[in-house]
Amino acid sequence: MIGRHVTALRLTAMLLDLGVAAWLFVLVAGWRFGGGQPAGAPLPAEVWPWGAALAWGAAWVTVLWLRGVYGVPLGWSWRREVVAVTTAGLAAGALVLSTLWFLRAADVSRQFLLALFAAQVAVTLASRWLLFTAHVRMRRRGRSGRYLLVAGSGPVADAFLARVAARPALGLRPAGRLRGPSDPPSLTGGDGGTNRAPGHTILGDLDDLEAVLHGGVVDDVAICLEPADALLLEPIVARCREEGRACHVPVPAGAPVPQLPGGVLEHLDGLAVVSVVPGPERAALHVVKRFADIVLAAVALLAMLPLLLGLALVIRVVDGGPVLFHQRRIGRHGRPFRMLKLRTMTLDAEERLVDLAPQNAVTGSAFKLERDPRLTRTGAFLRRTSLDELPQLWNVLRGEMSLVGPRPPLPEEVAAYEPWHHRRLSVTPGMTGLWQVEARNSPHFDHWVRLDLAYIDRWSLWLDARILARTIPAVLNRDGR
Repeated sequence: MIGRHVTALRLTAMLLDLGVAAWLFVLVAGWRFGGGQPAGAPLPAEVWPWGAALAWGAAWVTVLWLRGVYGVPLGWSWRREVVAVTTAGLAAGALVLSTLWFLRAADVSRQFLLALFAAQVAVTLASRWLLFTAHVRMRRRGRSGRYLLVAGSGPVADAFLARVAARPALGLRPAGRLRGPSDPPSLTGGDGGTNRAPGHTILGDLDDLEAVLHGGVVDDVAICLEPADALLLEPIVARCREEGRACHVPVPAGAPVPQLPGGVLEHLDGLAVVSVVPGPERAALHVVKRFADIVLAAVALLAMLPLLLGLALVIRVVDGGPVLFHQRRIGRHGRPFRMLKLRTMTLDAEERLVDLAPQNAVTGSAFKLERDPRLTRTGAFLRRTSLDELPQLWNVLRGEMSLVGPRPPLPEEVAAYEPWHHRRLSVTPGMTGLWQVEARNSPHFDHWVRLDLAYIDRWSLWLDARILARTIPAVLNRDGR
């Protein structure tokens, strides 16, 4: 859904408001009471002031949520924010005063309460402005953005893209357009492959959809066909679902709303949009997954730093430099990135690959040798123990990988994929995954892909935790190759 593109922003705003409110409570309490507990406080001294601060922060976030402040983050409107946050401050004040009256704490400092309510409104407005401004700047610079392929190049497509451009917080960046059969000729030819909208390149016709999805980075597809091409809608949605791409179908004013399986009706700046997301909608849980990746990867990287330095020294002394091996891999929806590993092979490993190809132990679009002659003296040990994978914690911190997910393939492997294989690229690749713990040494690539697709369809935080727990004994058994 369109709204899921700002789920991370919503959760970040809520956590920021909670933390700021708690700290502000402590600061105002310190200013008013000098760090001591006020007379008549309706709570024990051992939880003052942080117990009260967290309670105030939770109450403040709840009031903001009830006021709908977190429901409209697509564009910054100073007037709307001032009205919403100010009324939330009044509501929070009424809630606190009512609670104090119920608890018979009538002697709580009015000066403290007035200072807290006024400061909270001002600080919340300032922090939300800073957060939204930083978010928009990050999205405009291409960070954390999603690439949008537009099926259609006529007026319907123009209207949809104009609304997307007016909402930079969505982070949707046009990746190009595909011509529809009924698109006006003036928009489809004689212009060197582009249309009148700057940067919206014509990539081909609708028949080229599969090739475009496989040949570049595409996260979402906006199906903006003219009414005469309505019969093409469902086949395109079906293809996108198979590829793991979300679809957005704008509905022009007065047109019937298409009934699509799994479709959800949304509105973007007054335009009705039917959005279809493949699989269950878990945007909030994916934000939690990313937060867990950052925390666990950072802790693991710090804890393993002495081991990494020691391994780097051994590789340098025994095998010579370089210590790290950089390899181009393909990430979510076709994003290329440089994956890091401790070097386990000789420096001419890439050149010798062609000669070793007939010895491939895997059936399908992957490559693995039972006994790789290119391994260095330390490489065999590093491979068996999977210690060569530790530098990928940096890729996790950068957001290019996750702790759990399908392994990132090589570009030449992706080029040889069958159509159904591509859905394994619909999630962020991981350091470990379901097939690593259930079919680690299986010689059939299709078996790996089926397990990856099962992981995608069944994904949950609990499944990630189980895979991580099962990875540890697999590594200790030195089962890697």
